[in-house]
Amino acid sequence: MQRFVSTAVLVLVLGGLVGYIYFGGSKTPDGGADAKDKAFAAVKSDDIEEIQVKASGDTTRLKKANGTWKIVDPVEADADAGEASSLTSSLSSLDVQRVVDESATDLKGYGLDPARLDVSFKVKGQPAEHRILLGEKTATGNDLYAKLPESPRVFLVASFLDATFNKTTFALRDKAVLKVDRQKADGLEVIAGATQLAFAKSGENWTIVKPLAARADYAAVEGAIERLSSAQMQGLAVNQQASAKEYGLDAPSATMTIKSGSSSATLTLGKTENGVVYAKDASRPMIFTVAPTLRSDIAKDIGEFRRKDLFDFRSFTAAHVELTRGSGTQVFDRSKDKDGKDIWKDGAGKTVDVMKVEDLLTKVSGLRAASFEPAVHASLKSPVLTVVATFDRAGQDKGTETVIFGRAGADVFAGRADEPGAAKLDAAPLDEALKALDALK
Repeated sequence: MQRFVSTAVLVLVLGGLVGYIYFGGSKTPDGGADAKDKAFAAVKSDDIEEIQVKASGDTTRLKKANGTWKIVDPVEADADAGEASSLTSSLSSLDVQRVVDESATDLKGYGLDPARLDVSFKVKGQPAEHRILLGEKTATGNDLYAKLPESPRVFLVASFLDATFNKTTFALRDKAVLKVDRQKADGLEVIAGATQLAFAKSGENWTIVKPLAARADYAAVEGAIERLSSAQMQGLAVNQQASAKEYGLDAPSATMTIKSGSSSATLTLGKTENGVVYAKDASRPMIFTVAPTLRSDIAKDIGEFRRKDLFDFRSFTAAHVELTRGSGTQVFDRSKDKDGKDIWKDGAGKTVDVMKVEDLLTKVSGLRAASFEPAVHASLKSPVLTVVATFDRAGQDKGTETVIFGRAGADVFAGRADEPGAAKLDAAPLDEALKALDALK
């Protein structure tokens, strides 16, 4: 009987415990058990209109006007939008990790007398300025000591905020070397010693203007423009009042210009010193430094910018193709059958195998140059294959292109009627194309 009573008591106790956990113990205060106090309650990042950062010996003041952040002191310059956003979001969400001392009297031990970092800001509609002082990291390095100037309380904030707030004036400024609308770029000019390059955009395609007239590799030109338009300053020249000659800008090592309609943005590179290159945006007086790779990334050999595809047409855009080997020419025309499906007919009007024609055209249109020769190769005077293709161009009249191929031993060369010199390519892809052509005889 006693064992039964003990068991019953245990069941009751266990039931009560389960009930407490289910109905009461699972409830947590609003915000969750781990919710932390905010250093600045009810501050929204979008409402912050002015920030001052004292760090690393610099005092920098930023103001927001019409949604854009600018540095107003100690210089007037555009602010780095990413850095400004990081400041505002960090201030509005700054958590108090833990209070260390409710009434601290000796602040030196925390690195708060004087404070290592001093950040203040103003919020729209609030005349009073908010401010926080940041000191040293804790022994574990996980937190920073901090306090508000109006309170004796010392508390901890996350240590990653050191990287957010410990910014010099230069770190907070917009460091883009050129001001350009990347999407409107329609021209690029580069002069670097004997290298002179010029590119122009027509519709969706880029063409080479200098040092020769040819089709340009779209990705290569776009990559060069992206590299230049996104280049960042490494630092500012010590003597901003020095002459252009002192920094080698009177006889530039390179000049790079991005064009957008009637406007242009030009970057001039001077001498290299201590691993950086002095540079200047033609529209601004300041002299700054950039990485030396900027010049080598853009001022490349013209062969790097030529389009490697020997043909513009593709199997699905071809309308009429003539392929000549020796004295024989095979002709293929695309049309529609009674069901509206694509069919191909040969020169005699006979319907041919669609799959075989598509295979042939895929192999031919996929031929690519491995390199380029400045002069027309002698082998092209006795071509092993001549291809004339008429093809559809989106939103335009049909286009026609002619490419001839020649052999010199194991080497294969190609030439386009509208481009200078010759392309050198691997023999294997051409041999595969010729096999596909033979399959249609």
